[in-house]
Amino acid sequence: MKYLLWLLKAAIFFTLFAFALNNQHDATVYFFFGTHWRAPLVLVVLAAFAGGLVVGALGMLPGWWKHRAAASAQQPPAVPAQTPATTGSTTAPAPAPVAAPALSATDLPAVRQHGL
Repeated sequence: MKYLLWLLKAAIFFTLFAFALNNQHDATVYFFFGTHWRAPLVLVVLAAFAGGLVVGALGMLPGWWKHRAAASAQQPPAVPAQTPATTGSTTAPAPAPVAAPALSATDLPAVRQHGL
C-alpha cells in the first residue's frame, strides 16, 4: 500500500511537471488603470491557485475561531496540581480525574450537524 501511494504521488508530480513544461509561453494579466503583468502561464496559474488558497483559508478563519472558543468554553476548569507536604510523612491522595463533558450532536449548530 505504501508503494502504491508513492506511485500515485510520483504520477501527480510528473503530471504537474509536464504541465509546467508545456505552458512556458508568456501570458499577460491586465489589472485596473492600465497596469499589467507578463509572466509564464504556469506562474499565472500557480499564483491564481495560491491566491485561492489564501482567500479560502481567510474565509474559514472566523468559523475556526468560533468553534475553538466554543470548545475551550466547554473544557472543565483546570485543577491545580497538589504538591506533597515537605514537613509531614503522609501525603494527600491524588484527586480523581475529572471527566470531560460529552458532546452530543445537539450541541452544534444545525448547519454543522449535517456537514453543510
